[in-house]
Amino acid sequence: MPDTITRHGFWARLRRWLAIIFTALLALSWALPLIWAVIASTRPESEPLGRGDVWFGSTLTMASYARALTLAPFKLYYINTILIVSMILGVQFITITLAGFAFAHYQFIGKKLLLFFILLQLMIPTTALLAPNFSTIRQLGLFDTRLAIAIPYFGSAFGTFLVRQAFLEVPRDLVDAGIMDGATWWQLLRHIYLPPSVPVLVAFGLSSVSWHWNEFLWPLVVTNSDKSRPLTAGLVRFTQLGEIGAQWSLLTAATLLVIAPLFIAFLIFQRQFIQSFVHSGLK
Repeated sequence: MPDTITRHGFWARLRRWLAIIFTALLALSWALPLIWAVIASTRPESEPLGRGDVWFGSTLTMASYARALTLAPFKLYYINTILIVSMILGVQFITITLAGFAFAHYQFIGKKLLLFFILLQLMIPTTALLAPNFSTIRQLGLFDTRLAIAIPYFGSAFGTFLVRQAFLEVPRDLVDAGIMDGATWWQLLRHIYLPPSVPVLVAFGLSSVSWHWNEFLWPLVVTNSDKSRPLTAGLVRFTQLGEIGAQWSLLTAATLLVIAPLFIAFLIFQRQFIQSFVHSGLK
């Protein structure tokens, strides 16, 4: 019997260590592109990447970061990005909350059909809507503005579905008690539906901020000047500087300047980030 227990303990420890090694290798494979970008950004610009020579240069230098900051108005790009992301998120919180409340609380003709068409938008590729959205923006006279970038995202089918599901989890007895006490729809939403749904809204907010901070194609289509370009669209100029190709040390330095705020925020608040997704059930 002791030998059997010893063997079981050995295999249990072996499985645990194999799982740890596999997880570490998987994490390293995911982090490898970021590690390479950090290393490549510190190469001297006079030492271009070559076959078999894509890591460290002869010395480490921060010159690419300094040059990137002088070649592009990053301060304006940061302001544009923050304003656009904040505008989108603020309007989305209003629209998805009201839409989710309507679908969870009320009964009306065509409810399931309307929800079906809203969720159908999740199946439509974003690129398929570029032409009609661009035409609409031109007709509204909003081309090359921050509002033009934000408008298509004021509604969110995913957010509506997520909030609706969270509101459906609220006990109906609690809602009926509020109605019997004479609560208005606004009071029901504010005091009964929203409090237990805060983790869902936080999780959606994190997803929205991350997605729209990194959005590239649509801002590139509807802007043609730095006055309204976000960070991602501003990166285009760094792909056009080299006569024979991209200057990788400069390009990776500019890219890291773009992703730095989100990356640092995640490192600082990673526990809160993960907990919000766990509590919301969002995968």
